[in-house]
Amino acid sequence: MEVNRDEAERCIDIATAALHSNQPEKALRFLEKAQRLYPTEKAEALLDLIAKNGFTPRQGSPSDFSGVSGPRQRQNTGEDTRPEEKPSDTSKPFTPEQLDAVRSIKQCKDFYEILGVQKDASEDELKRSYRKLALRFHPDKNRAPGATEAFKAIGNAYAVLSNTNKRQQYDQCGEERRHPSSTCPDNENFEPDISPEDLFNMFFGGGYPSSNAHVYTNGRVRNQRRERRERQRDGGLALFAQVIPILILVIVSALSQIMVNNPSYSLSFRPSAGYTQKRLTENLKVPYYVGEHFSKEFTGVNLKNLERSVEDDYISNLRNNCWKEKQQKEGMLYRARYFGDTELYQRAQRARTPSCAKLSEITASLH
Repeated sequence: MEVNRDEAERCIDIATAALHSNQPEKALRFLEKAQRLYPTEKAEALLDLIAKNGFTPRQGSPSDFSGVSGPRQRQNTGEDTRPEEKPSDTSKPFTPEQLDAVRSIKQCKDFYEILGVQKDASEDELKRSYRKLALRFHPDKNRAPGATEAFKAIGNAYAVLSNTNKRQQYDQCGEERRHPSSTCPDNENFEPDISPEDLFNMFFGGGYPSSNAHVYTNGRVRNQRRERRERQRDGGLALFAQVIPILILVIVSALSQIMVNNPSYSLSFRPSAGYTQKRLTENLKVPYYVGEHFSKEFTGVNLKNLERSVEDDYISNLRNNCWKEKQQKEGMLYRARYFGDTELYQRAQRARTPSCAKLSEITASLH
Protein backbone atom coordinates (compact mmCIF):
# COMPACT_ATOMS: atom_id res chain seq x y z
CA MET A 1 0.00 0.00 0.00
CA GLU A 2 2.89 2.37 0.74
CA VAL A 3 3.94 2.47 -2.92
CA ASN A 4 0.52 3.91 -3.82
CA ARG A 5 0.81 6.82 -1.41
CA ASP A 6 2.22 9.33 -3.92
CA GLU A 7 -0.44 8.46 -6.48
CA ALA A 8 -3.15 8.83 -3.83
CA GLU A 9 -1.86 12.26 -2.87
CA ARG A 10 -1.84 13.22 -6.52
CA CYS A 11 -5.50 12.21 -6.79
CA ILE A 12 -6.29 14.33 -3.74
CA ASP A 13 -4.59 17.34 -5.34
CA ILE A 14 -6.59 16.87 -8.54
CA ALA A 15 -9.78 16.55 -6.50
CA THR A 16 -8.90 19.75 -4.66
CA ALA A 17 -8.51 21.57 -7.97
CA ALA A 18 -11.82 20.13 -9.18
CA LEU A 19 -13.57 21.44 -6.06
CA HIS A 20 -12.11 24.89 -6.69
CA SER A 21 -13.51 24.66 -10.24
CA ASN A 22 -16.95 23.68 -8.89
CA GLN A 23 -16.71 20.11 -10.25
CA PRO A 24 -17.78 17.95 -7.27
CA GLU A 25 -18.46 14.90 -9.47
CA LYS A 26 -14.88 14.85 -10.75
CA ALA A 27 -13.57 15.46 -7.24
CA LEU A 28 -15.63 12.55 -5.94
CA ARG A 29 -14.15 10.16 -8.53
CA PHE A 30 -10.57 11.07 -7.68
CA LEU A 31 -11.16 10.98 -3.91
CA GLU A 32 -12.65 7.49 -4.16
CA LYS A 33 -9.66 6.41 -6.23
CA ALA A 34 -7.32 7.93 -3.62
CA GLN A 35 -9.02 5.95 -0.87
CA ARG A 36 -8.67 2.73 -2.85
CA LEU A 37 -4.96 3.38 -3.39
CA TYR A 38 -4.02 4.65 0.08
CA PRO A 39 -6.73 5.60 2.63
CA THR A 40 -6.14 8.94 4.35
CA GLU A 41 -8.06 11.13 6.80
CA LYS A 42 -7.91 14.06 4.39
CA ALA A 43 -9.61 12.18 1.56
CA GLU A 44 -12.19 10.78 3.98
CA ALA A 45 -12.97 14.27 5.33
CA LEU A 46 -13.39 15.64 1.80
CA LEU A 47 -15.70 12.76 0.89
CA ASP A 48 -17.83 13.49 3.97
CA LEU A 49 -17.92 17.17 3.04
CA ILE A 50 -19.14 16.39 -0.49
CA ALA A 51 -21.68 13.87 0.79
CA LYS A 52 -23.21 16.40 3.20
CA ASN A 53 -23.58 19.53 1.08
CA GLY A 54 -21.77 18.98 -2.24
CA PHE A 55 -19.26 21.76 -1.48
CA THR A 56 -19.33 25.03 -3.39
CA PRO A 57 -16.11 27.05 -2.87
CA ARG A 58 -16.36 30.76 -2.15
CA GLN A 59 -14.42 32.86 -4.65
CA GLY A 60 -11.45 34.65 -3.16
CA SER A 61 -11.65 32.94 0.24
CA PRO A 62 -9.82 29.97 1.73
CA SER A 63 -11.60 26.69 1.07
CA ASP A 64 -13.27 24.74 3.85
CA PHE A 65 -10.93 21.83 3.42
CA SER A 66 -7.67 23.74 3.64
CA GLY A 67 -7.35 22.95 7.32
CA VAL A 68 -8.16 19.21 7.06
CA SER A 69 -5.34 17.20 8.51
CA GLY A 70 -3.69 14.44 6.54
CA PRO A 71 -0.30 12.78 6.06
CA ARG A 72 1.29 15.90 4.58
CA GLN A 73 0.01 18.20 7.29
CA ARG A 74 1.00 15.91 10.10
CA GLN A 75 4.57 15.65 8.80
CA ASN A 76 5.02 19.41 9.30
CA THR A 77 3.38 19.54 12.75
CA GLY A 78 5.70 20.96 15.38
CA GLU A 79 8.33 22.22 12.94
CA ASP A 80 9.64 25.76 13.30
CA THR A 81 8.30 27.08 10.01
CA ARG A 82 9.08 30.73 9.28
CA PRO A 83 6.08 32.83 8.18
CA GLU A 84 7.67 33.82 4.89
CA GLU A 85 8.18 30.16 3.96
CA LYS A 86 4.54 29.15 4.38
CA PRO A 87 2.69 28.70 1.11
CA SER A 88 0.42 31.66 0.44
CA ASP A 89 -1.23 30.70 -2.86
CA THR A 90 -2.69 27.28 -2.06
CA SER A 91 -6.19 28.75 -1.74
CA LYS A 92 -6.08 30.39 -5.17
CA PRO A 93 -7.59 28.57 -8.18
CA PHE A 94 -5.56 26.43 -10.53
CA THR A 95 -6.34 23.85 -13.18
CA PRO A 96 -5.52 20.13 -13.21
CA GLU A 97 -3.43 20.77 -16.31
CA GLN A 98 -1.29 23.24 -14.38
CA LEU A 99 -0.88 20.75 -11.55
CA ASP A 100 0.14 17.97 -13.98
CA ALA A 101 2.62 20.35 -15.66
CA VAL A 102 4.23 21.14 -12.30
CA ARG A 103 4.53 17.45 -11.46
CA SER A 104 6.10 16.71 -14.86
CA ILE A 105 8.77 19.37 -14.23
CA LYS A 106 9.52 17.89 -10.81
CA GLN A 107 9.94 14.43 -12.34
CA CYS A 108 12.55 15.60 -14.86
CA LYS A 109 15.97 14.03 -14.35
CA ASP A 110 18.23 16.67 -15.90
CA PHE A 111 18.29 20.30 -17.00
CA TYR A 112 17.76 19.47 -20.69
CA GLU A 113 14.58 17.56 -19.86
CA ILE A 114 13.34 20.45 -17.70
CA LEU A 115 13.71 22.89 -20.61
CA GLY A 116 12.41 20.33 -23.13
CA VAL A 117 15.40 20.63 -25.47
CA GLN A 118 18.00 18.28 -26.91
CA LYS A 119 21.56 18.19 -25.60
CA ASP A 120 22.84 19.91 -28.76
CA ALA A 121 20.31 22.75 -28.46
CA SER A 122 21.58 26.17 -29.53
CA GLU A 123 21.55 29.29 -27.38
CA ASP A 124 18.49 30.60 -29.23
CA GLU A 125 16.60 27.36 -28.61
CA LEU A 126 17.43 27.59 -24.90
CA LYS A 127 16.17 31.18 -24.78
CA ARG A 128 12.92 30.36 -26.57
CA SER A 129 12.24 27.40 -24.31
CA TYR A 130 13.04 29.35 -21.13
CA ARG A 131 10.88 32.31 -22.18
CA LYS A 132 7.90 30.01 -22.81
CA LEU A 133 8.26 27.95 -19.63
CA ALA A 134 9.09 30.89 -17.33
CA LEU A 135 5.85 32.64 -18.29
CA ARG A 136 3.87 29.42 -18.00
CA PHE A 137 5.11 28.57 -14.48
CA HIS A 138 5.50 32.09 -13.09
CA PRO A 139 3.71 32.27 -9.70
CA ASP A 140 1.57 35.15 -11.01
CA LYS A 141 0.24 32.83 -13.74
CA ASN A 142 0.34 29.35 -12.22
CA ARG A 143 -1.18 28.90 -8.73
CA ALA A 144 -0.77 25.13 -8.56
CA PRO A 145 1.13 23.73 -5.54
CA GLY A 146 4.81 23.49 -6.38
CA ALA A 147 4.67 26.02 -9.22
CA THR A 148 7.22 28.25 -7.49
CA GLU A 149 9.67 25.35 -7.14
CA ALA A 150 9.13 24.40 -10.79
CA PHE A 151 9.74 28.02 -11.81
CA LYS A 152 13.02 28.04 -9.87
CA ALA A 153 14.07 24.71 -11.42
CA ILE A 154 13.47 26.15 -14.90
CA GLY A 155 15.50 29.25 -14.08
CA ASN A 156 18.37 27.21 -12.62
CA ALA A 157 18.41 24.92 -15.65
CA TYR A 158 18.65 27.84 -18.07
CA ALA A 159 21.24 29.68 -15.94
CA VAL A 160 23.53 26.63 -16.01
CA LEU A 161 23.02 25.61 -19.64
CA SER A 162 23.36 29.18 -20.96
CA ASN A 163 26.80 29.41 -19.33
CA THR A 164 29.32 27.77 -21.67
CA ASN A 165 31.70 26.61 -18.93
CA LYS A 166 28.97 25.31 -16.63
CA ARG A 167 27.26 23.56 -19.53
CA GLN A 168 30.47 21.76 -20.50
CA GLN A 169 30.99 20.68 -16.91
CA TYR A 170 27.36 19.56 -16.65
CA ASP A 171 27.58 17.56 -19.90
CA GLN A 172 30.81 15.95 -18.74
CA CYS A 173 29.23 14.93 -15.44
CA GLY A 174 26.26 13.58 -17.37
CA GLU A 175 28.58 11.12 -19.12
CA GLU A 176 30.34 10.16 -15.88
CA ARG A 177 27.06 9.33 -14.13
CA ARG A 178 26.67 6.34 -16.42
CA HIS A 179 29.59 4.62 -14.67
CA PRO A 180 29.16 3.11 -11.21
CA SER A 181 32.37 4.71 -9.94
CA SER A 182 31.21 8.24 -10.82
CA THR A 183 31.52 10.85 -8.07
CA CYS A 184 29.97 13.64 -10.10
CA PRO A 185 27.52 15.94 -8.21
CA ASP A 186 23.77 15.87 -8.75
CA ASN A 187 21.81 18.59 -10.56
CA GLU A 188 21.27 20.46 -7.29
CA ASN A 189 25.01 21.03 -6.86
CA PHE A 190 25.29 22.98 -10.12
CA GLU A 191 24.67 26.40 -8.64
CA PRO A 192 23.82 29.16 -11.16
CA ASP A 193 25.42 32.60 -11.03
CA ILE A 194 22.01 34.31 -10.95
CA SER A 195 18.80 33.56 -9.08
CA PRO A 196 15.68 32.47 -11.03
CA GLU A 197 13.94 35.71 -10.00
CA ASP A 198 16.76 37.95 -11.27
CA LEU A 199 16.96 35.90 -14.46
CA PHE A 200 13.23 36.41 -15.09
CA ASN A 201 13.57 40.14 -14.40
CA MET A 202 16.44 40.34 -16.88
CA PHE A 203 14.31 38.68 -19.59
CA PHE A 204 11.04 40.50 -18.99
CA GLY A 205 11.94 43.79 -17.37
CA GLY A 206 11.18 43.03 -13.72
CA GLY A 207 8.08 42.25 -11.71
CA TYR A 208 8.77 39.04 -9.76
CA PRO A 209 7.04 39.15 -6.37
CA SER A 210 9.47 40.24 -3.68
CA SER A 211 7.96 37.83 -1.15
CA ASN A 212 8.89 34.81 -3.25
CA ALA A 213 12.37 36.17 -3.78
CA HIS A 214 12.65 36.56 -0.01
CA VAL A 215 11.65 32.94 0.48
CA TYR A 216 14.25 31.84 -2.03
CA THR A 217 16.96 33.90 -0.40
CA ASN A 218 16.18 32.71 3.10
CA GLY A 219 15.50 29.12 2.07
CA ARG A 220 17.42 27.33 -0.61
CA VAL A 221 20.31 29.76 -0.95
CA ARG A 222 20.92 29.73 2.77
CA ASN A 223 20.93 25.93 2.77
CA GLN A 224 23.38 25.93 -0.13
CA ARG A 225 25.66 28.33 1.69
CA ARG A 226 25.56 26.19 4.82
CA GLU A 227 26.40 23.10 2.78
CA ARG A 228 29.20 24.97 1.05
CA ARG A 229 30.70 26.00 4.39
CA GLU A 230 30.52 22.41 5.61
CA ARG A 231 32.28 21.17 2.47
CA GLN A 232 34.97 23.80 2.93
CA ARG A 233 35.61 22.74 6.52
CA ASP A 234 35.75 19.08 5.56
CA GLY A 235 38.02 19.52 2.55
CA GLY A 236 40.70 22.06 3.47
CA LEU A 237 43.34 20.39 1.33
CA ALA A 238 40.97 20.08 -1.63
CA LEU A 239 40.10 23.77 -1.30
CA PHE A 240 43.77 24.71 -1.31
CA ALA A 241 44.26 22.67 -4.49
CA GLN A 242 41.38 24.58 -6.08
CA VAL A 243 42.82 27.96 -5.06
CA ILE A 244 46.24 27.32 -6.66
CA PRO A 245 45.01 27.70 -10.29
CA ILE A 246 43.22 30.93 -9.32
CA LEU A 247 46.41 32.35 -7.80
CA ILE A 248 48.32 31.44 -10.94
CA LEU A 249 45.73 33.21 -13.10
CA VAL A 250 45.90 36.32 -10.91
CA ILE A 251 49.70 36.42 -11.12
CA VAL A 252 49.68 35.92 -14.89
CA SER A 253 47.03 38.61 -15.29
CA ALA A 254 49.02 41.07 -13.18
CA LEU A 255 52.19 40.39 -15.17
CA SER A 256 50.28 40.84 -18.43
CA GLN A 257 48.97 44.22 -17.32
CA ILE A 258 52.47 45.33 -16.40
CA MET A 259 53.93 44.25 -19.74
CA VAL A 260 51.12 45.56 -21.96
CA ASN A 261 51.07 49.29 -22.71
CA ASN A 262 48.03 51.29 -21.64
CA PRO A 263 45.60 52.41 -24.39
CA SER A 264 46.21 55.81 -25.93
CA TYR A 265 42.70 57.07 -25.19
CA SER A 266 39.63 56.52 -23.02
CA LEU A 267 35.95 56.75 -24.01
CA SER A 268 34.91 57.40 -20.42
CA PHE A 269 32.41 60.19 -19.76
CA ARG A 270 34.77 61.86 -17.28
CA PRO A 271 38.53 62.17 -16.66
CA SER A 272 40.24 59.17 -15.12
CA ALA A 273 43.73 58.15 -13.99
CA GLY A 274 46.14 58.88 -16.82
CA TYR A 275 43.45 60.37 -19.10
CA THR A 276 42.80 63.98 -18.11
CA GLN A 277 42.76 65.90 -21.42
CA LYS A 278 39.43 66.01 -23.27
CA ARG A 279 39.36 65.98 -27.09
CA LEU A 280 36.78 65.67 -29.89
CA THR A 281 37.24 63.68 -33.08
CA GLU A 282 37.36 65.81 -36.19
CA ASN A 283 34.68 63.91 -38.13
CA LEU A 284 31.88 62.85 -35.70
CA LYS A 285 32.86 65.06 -32.74
CA VAL A 286 33.09 62.06 -30.42
CA PRO A 287 34.49 63.07 -26.99
CA TYR A 288 37.43 61.12 -25.62
CA TYR A 289 40.20 61.61 -23.04
CA VAL A 290 43.96 61.32 -23.52
CA GLY A 291 47.13 61.72 -21.48
CA GLU A 292 49.27 64.83 -21.06
CA HIS A 293 51.83 63.87 -23.74
CA PHE A 294 49.27 62.87 -26.36
CA SER A 295 49.83 65.90 -28.62
CA LYS A 296 53.54 65.11 -28.91
CA GLU A 297 53.03 61.44 -29.74
CA PHE A 298 50.12 61.66 -32.22
CA THR A 299 50.12 64.05 -35.15
CA GLY A 300 49.17 63.95 -38.82
CA VAL A 301 48.26 60.51 -40.15
CA ASN A 302 48.74 58.83 -36.78
CA LEU A 303 46.20 61.19 -35.23
CA LYS A 304 43.65 60.54 -37.99
CA ASN A 305 44.05 56.76 -37.65
CA LEU A 306 43.62 56.97 -33.87
CA GLU A 307 40.50 59.14 -34.16
CA ARG A 308 39.07 56.64 -36.64
CA SER A 309 39.60 53.93 -34.01
CA VAL A 310 37.91 56.13 -31.39
CA GLU A 311 34.86 56.58 -33.61
CA ASP A 312 34.70 52.88 -34.46
CA ASP A 313 34.80 51.95 -30.77
CA TYR A 314 32.17 54.58 -29.97
CA ILE A 315 29.78 53.29 -32.66
CA SER A 316 30.35 49.70 -31.52
CA ASN A 317 29.46 50.68 -27.93
CA LEU A 318 26.32 52.42 -29.18
CA ARG A 319 25.24 49.30 -31.09
CA ASN A 320 25.68 47.12 -28.01
CA ASN A 321 23.80 49.52 -25.75
CA CYS A 322 21.04 49.94 -28.35
CA TRP A 323 20.57 46.18 -28.53
CA LYS A 324 20.31 45.95 -24.73
CA GLU A 325 17.78 48.80 -24.59
CA LYS A 326 15.61 47.17 -27.27
CA GLN A 327 15.77 43.78 -25.55
CA GLN A 328 14.65 45.28 -22.23
CA LYS A 329 11.82 47.21 -23.84
CA GLU A 330 10.60 44.22 -25.88
CA GLY A 331 10.75 42.02 -22.79
CA MET A 332 8.60 44.46 -20.82
CA LEU A 333 6.07 44.71 -23.67
CA TYR A 334 5.89 40.93 -24.05
CA ARG A 335 5.36 40.40 -20.34
CA ALA A 336 2.76 43.21 -20.17
CA ARG A 337 0.73 41.66 -23.00
CA TYR A 338 0.97 38.16 -21.57
CA PHE A 339 -0.14 39.14 -18.05
CA GLY A 340 -2.47 41.92 -19.20
CA ASP A 341 -0.57 44.49 -17.12
CA THR A 342 -1.70 47.90 -18.44
CA GLU A 343 0.63 49.90 -16.19
CA LEU A 344 3.68 47.88 -17.26
CA TYR A 345 2.65 48.23 -20.91
CA GLN A 346 2.44 52.01 -20.62
CA ARG A 347 5.77 52.15 -18.82
CA ALA A 348 7.34 50.03 -21.56
CA GLN A 349 5.89 52.32 -24.24
CA ARG A 350 7.47 55.32 -22.52
CA ALA A 351 10.84 53.61 -22.08
CA ARG A 352 13.55 55.51 -23.93
CA THR A 353 16.37 54.09 -26.04
CA PRO A 354 18.94 56.92 -26.07
CA SER A 355 21.73 54.80 -27.55
CA CYS A 356 19.52 53.82 -30.50
CA ALA A 357 18.59 57.47 -31.10
CA LYS A 358 22.24 58.52 -31.06
CA LEU A 359 23.19 55.66 -33.38
CA SER A 360 20.49 56.68 -35.86
CA GLU A 361 21.75 60.25 -35.75
CA ILE A 362 25.33 59.20 -36.49
CA THR A 363 24.23 56.82 -39.26
CA ALA A 364 22.25 59.62 -40.91
CA SER A 365 25.23 61.99 -40.77
CA LEU A 366 27.50 59.41 -42.39
CA HIS A 367 25.14 59.04 -45.33
